Amino acid sequence: MKKTLAMALAATTALSNGAFAQEITEFRIGILGGENAQDRMNSNECVRAYVEDLLGVETRIFTPADYDGVIQGLLGGTIDMAWLGASAYAKTYMTDPEAVDVVLVKTNLDGSYGYHSIGFARADSGIASLDDMEGKVFAFGDPNSTSGFLIPSVEIPQAVGATMESGDYFGEVRFVGGHEQTIVAVANGDVDAGVTWADGQGDWLDGYNSGALRKASDSGLVDMNDLVEIWKSEIIPEGPIVLRRALPEQVKTEVTQFLNGLHAQDEQCAYNMAAGETSGFMPITHDAYKGIIAVRQAVQGN
Repeated sequence: MKKTLAMALAATTALSNGAFAQEITEFRIGILGGENAQDRMNSNECVRAYVEDLLGVETRIFTPADYDGVIQGLLGGTIDMAWLGASAYAKTYMTDPEAVDVVLVKTNLDGSYGYHSIGFARADSGIASLDDMEGKVFAFGDPNSTSGFLIPSVEIPQAVGATMESGDYFGEVRFVGGHEQTIVAVANGDVDAGVTWADGQGDWLDGYNSGALRKASDSGLVDMNDLVEIWKSEIIPEGPIVLRRALPEQVKTEVTQFLNGLHAQDEQCAYNMAAGETSGFMPITHDAYKGIIAVRQAVQGN
């Protein structure tokens, strides 16, 4: 399959490189924080190489330390493509509605494109639910993360009947930086519980089918036997792959078509990019994120 895709890309490149070279000199892919930079580079290297062959220009991966680094890169024109979380897309859109185009979304094995914020603790902590978290230390990831902050910051207060302010219900609420950092902090006992993302399908002991827990389990960063789920959010729309609107239309079309067919052509590459087992990517529009934009506007207004 890889050979077939490589041949197809080579043929496309031979036809289109001249046109692309006249309009862009490089293509830049931004990868959200939440995982260490080297792992992000490794997981997306196959995509980078394919896109470089496709467009015929140098293609680079950027791994800013936090979500806002990718958002600002898209807004400032220094990043051309990114797979954003829904909340990160909301911030991008709220800042500049003309900055990016929504093109694709990751789909689960059942064809859906939702996922969950997952609250979790150490299995030996005695914590089985949010009811056991009163007075304890709770970790968010990144303030621009949908599952690592936005949705749990709304839904958890409703569940416990208190705010997320330190000392109200939880003894302390802190940001630890991202999904990987949250998983490590909980596993090491630095915090009592935290939130991350997963599709919520499949087996807990695998880290579900896809998401940050699956990636951490695959890499050996954590043994899922050592963790327990203590809370699960309502379904959240999976974040979109976006392209900078100012890119040439042919570039946007070629990259979108490539990603749309990636799962069928190179399943391992798609697995690496999507953090687990999926049905690939499908087209989606801005309208799917109006609800998340409204939630983010409401939270920022508080």
